[in-house]
Amino acid sequence: MNAHAQTLSASRPAHLGWRIAVGGMAFTAAMLGAAMANAADDAFKLGSTIPASLTFSDAAGKVRTFGEFRGSPVVLEWTNPGCPFVKKHYDGGNMQKLQTEATADGASWITINSGAAGKQGYLDPKTAATEAQKLGYKSSVVVPDPEGKLGKAFGAETTPHMYVLDKDGKLVYMGAIDSIPSFDKADVAKAENYVTKALADLKAGKPVATAQTKSYGCSVKY
Repeated sequence: MNAHAQTLSASRPAHLGWRIAVGGMAFTAAMLGAAMANAADDAFKLGSTIPASLTFSDAAGKVRTFGEFRGSPVVLEWTNPGCPFVKKHYDGGNMQKLQTEATADGASWITINSGAAGKQGYLDPKTAATEAQKLGYKSSVVVPDPEGKLGKAFGAETTPHMYVLDKDGKLVYMGAIDSIPSFDKADVAKAENYVTKALADLKAGKPVATAQTKSYGCSVKY
């Protein structure tokens, strides 16, 4: 298998001991350090072509490959239903709207949960499928990734963390979903959405103008 799909690891800096308060909730720096540790140096980089042979299993247990999505753009969305930054986009219907518009325009949308068993946000395949139905996902594919195979291969750090591939499987956007790093639903309408802009650039046959940003959200619980 391609080296990018192997388990990635790194050491969390020992000196991180401060705490960050977000919306009244305190998250330890150790949580952020763990997320950064999983974004290893050999994860896919901007401009990488994702191997067509790279496999994953969807919520129905079907083995899929990235090769089957060649020929059209692909959006990858890392999610955790309990994360307030994810709720910001799902509770108001924004994420479902983005999924609907993207797939109607010919793109594929893959929603991935890389939360490990026993960690906050973990969903087994059956529960992942139920959650997708309850929240009204409009994704093409829902992927439980409890071993973190895809998450670590792409260097996913947060929920949401977004990636866009072009029709040839080249990684042309990676980072935040939009320009306002909050979990306030009111900010959705004010923000610049980087995913929709990347897809629009691809459709127009232009290079993606904003190709990489810093993602925000809850740490992926590997």
